[in-house]
Amino acid sequence: MTGKPYKLFMLTAAALLLVVAGFLQQRLNRQRTELGLTRVAPLENAPPVLAFTTVALGGFRGLIANALWVRANDLQMEDKYFEQVQLADWITKLEPTFVHVWLVQAWNMAYNISVKFRDPYDRWRWVQRGIELLRDQGLQYNPKEALLYRELAWFYQHKIGQNLDDAHLVYKYELARQMTRVLGGGRPNYDELLNPQTPEARQRVELLQEKLKMDPAMMKKADDLYGPMEWRLPEATAIYWAMVGLEKSNKKELIALRRVIYQSLHMNVMRGRIVAENPDGSYTFGPDLSKIAMANDGYSRMLAEETDKKIVVERAHKNFLREAVYLLYTHNRLSEADQWMKTLREKYPDAIEKNVTVEQYALARMIGSIKDLNHNRTKAVIEGLVSQYFLNLALDNDDRADGLLRMAQQVWQFYTAETASRQEVLKLEPMEKIVLRFRDMAINPENGFRPEYAARIRTKLNLPPPPATTNSPTAAPAVPLK
Repeated sequence: MTGKPYKLFMLTAAALLLVVAGFLQQRLNRQRTELGLTRVAPLENAPPVLAFTTVALGGFRGLIANALWVRANDLQMEDKYFEQVQLADWITKLEPTFVHVWLVQAWNMAYNISVKFRDPYDRWRWVQRGIELLRDQGLQYNPKEALLYRELAWFYQHKIGQNLDDAHLVYKYELARQMTRVLGGGRPNYDELLNPQTPEARQRVELLQEKLKMDPAMMKKADDLYGPMEWRLPEATAIYWAMVGLEKSNKKELIALRRVIYQSLHMNVMRGRIVAENPDGSYTFGPDLSKIAMANDGYSRMLAEETDKKIVVERAHKNFLREAVYLLYTHNRLSEADQWMKTLREKYPDAIEKNVTVEQYALARMIGSIKDLNHNRTKAVIEGLVSQYFLNLALDNDDRADGLLRMAQQVWQFYTAETASRQEVLKLEPMEKIVLRFRDMAINPENGFRPEYAARIRTKLNLPPPPATTNSPTAAPAVPLK
């Protein structure tokens, strides 16, 4: 066949094949959508450049993104994080539903790039950029991805909440200042947030929703379940985003979100109270033992919801109850310590030996095996407890102070009794002398505590004020041992 008939046949065949290919493409698109392999529908509310790349490049987006991803991995191996940020930004524009590129880019900003700077406020800016990338962009295009919610919550719980970064106190202070500006303090007025009536209230709600992307109704729900929450602390925001993730994400990786919640509840007990705001802008934190019952309820709720890895939550719950018993004992709240020891034994019979008392358990936890104490270690333990006794007196943590002093006396008495018949063992100086030595160091105006703290200790111990003509601490009565 030649000439015009041949050309007409070829054109007809090409048209027919294009029609068949169109039907097959529609079927392939449906299958890809069902399997979650690609996004064939246009992104909603996407910026123009992102809409253009996702539509104009079509299937070539994946090829280009793969090439950029390989290059980005090479840059990470070479510790070239700044160059990697630009590449990762391009990848997110090409593949906005590629979850791991959001995770890697945000991690590099908050963890790798931030520590390249010496100025803690420069570091804080990069930590914020990592948070904003996940919160403001990643979740916009992937609202059902549990890993993104977990990573965002982890930044608050770990990067800001823990003390592994030298600038962690600046992070905590800046977050507290941010939340104070939006909420007016650590405890918001939910009626005002949910139904703002004044221009100031409406401005706060706008900041909360537009800048921090937080919903007042969800905050109140978190407070009702796990509160009262101190929203100036990072653990509160970590719990918030974990709860949002549990509600919105698909049914995968939920154990990671539950872990954020119970770990943050645990930390709220360990360090959930702002004791004082220091002159340098940092905060002094202290335990909040009033949250033990609420944290325990939170663990129980996580246990009830978890089906796949229940043992993980049970192990964490057991450790929390052990910690609660120890903290209550060291804060001189002996009846509550006994109560939670009973709860621990009922829930986890193998957690503590049957014949061990609360006192024995607390002392062993503090210093390891008491029977293995030597002179140097015992002295270090006692002096550490006495030093903390005076610090807690200065910070108005009187229950904690009393518990620490009592434990110091018990360690001293135990060691003295155990070594009474052994002539070769070094003896400890009298307990009263140890306490007086640390008291004099604490109230020394030249190198002791800050003047207001020293004055507080003098008041509580009924000591006279220091004389105006000397810098040495005034001779004073002995500290009564309790």
